[in-house]
Amino acid sequence: MIATTSFMVRPYLLNFASWASGDLRRGQIWHLSGQMAQKSCKGAGKHFRPAAGIPVQRPGSSATMAFCGAGALDASAQPTGGEDHMAARSWFYASEGQQQGPYPEIQLRELIARGTITADTLVWTEGMANWQRAAEIPGLAPDASGPPAVSRSGGAVPSTGGYSDGPLSIDLPLFGFLGRVLLLVIGSLLVIPSPWTGTAFYRWMASRIQVPGRPNFAFNGQPGDIWYVFIATGLLNYVSIYDSTLQLLAMPVSAYMFWMLLRWLAGNLSSNGQPLPIAFNGSAVTFIGWQLLTYVSLITIIGWAWVTAAWVRWICRNISGTRREVIFNGSGLEILWRTIVVGIGCGFLIPIPWVLRWYNRWFISQFELVERAA
Repeated sequence: MIATTSFMVRPYLLNFASWASGDLRRGQIWHLSGQMAQKSCKGAGKHFRPAAGIPVQRPGSSATMAFCGAGALDASAQPTGGEDHMAARSWFYASEGQQQGPYPEIQLRELIARGTITADTLVWTEGMANWQRAAEIPGLAPDASGPPAVSRSGGAVPSTGGYSDGPLSIDLPLFGFLGRVLLLVIGSLLVIPSPWTGTAFYRWMASRIQVPGRPNFAFNGQPGDIWYVFIATGLLNYVSIYDSTLQLLAMPVSAYMFWMLLRWLAGNLSSNGQPLPIAFNGSAVTFIGWQLLTYVSLITIIGWAWVTAAWVRWICRNISGTRREVIFNGSGLEILWRTIVVGIGCGFLIPIPWVLRWYNRWFISQFELVERAA
């Protein structure tokens, strides 16, 4: 189980990091004025004057109310009263055509810092006539079109196009993660269900990853896209069990299946419902060479960990369609001792969910987005 899980989990870890630096088209703003609720003003006994004919949902209530017309309040109105007044407000933001919230401003700023809310995200708070881009609210979020920040040395900091750099992270509910790993392994053992269990696993894992500047990440692949890769991989596992000679012959074939899987994962990533122009362009021959080198390095007992780290960095260098560069910071020594800990923990069975989650969280956190060198 441990060997199967580690082999199947590794592709998503490598590839899902690559989606993050995709070049989303900027400036797309949802026209929510006819789709989402405008809220009533509570201060000073003032209320929006409802416009007829557009029923909407009031935040925090199951009742419907009429959409508030722009004539009730100046469309350019901004939250007033200074920073202290803004901090006391509750905020809503739009994601995939749906309103999210309310959030206190301190939590909203945390979402901005993590990249869940970008400069182009529509936001609303009490006192605003209409939804507006976060960048249009003074002091809330930086606008990518503004002047560049000044570094401590006095020079301008290179612009990232509104996307912050930083490491990836992943939120893995303990038993949710364990259940999906078990389904993945069972599907692989039964072979036939593997396209469905594998695709479902990658989709779920994608939804748990947080990447700076890339909110609402998703994997959109379908089980029928490369069903033959899943089937062939499952059959190769049985070949490796029953015949050691065939196992050696199956190594390059298995590596080629792995290579196809990575390309499929890279080509089906999205953010905020928009496809990301990501592609993995590493050659199949080189990829197979890395796989064979990893097997050969097992002779040294520990050398495989350094080969694995170098292999991951090679994969990162062959990500195309990215605005930012994806780098891997993990070292061979870190991979080695953490893998040993996982092996020991899995030997006692009960710690399996905890050690697998611990390892995967660390591995994902070793991928970082940085501005590409000019």
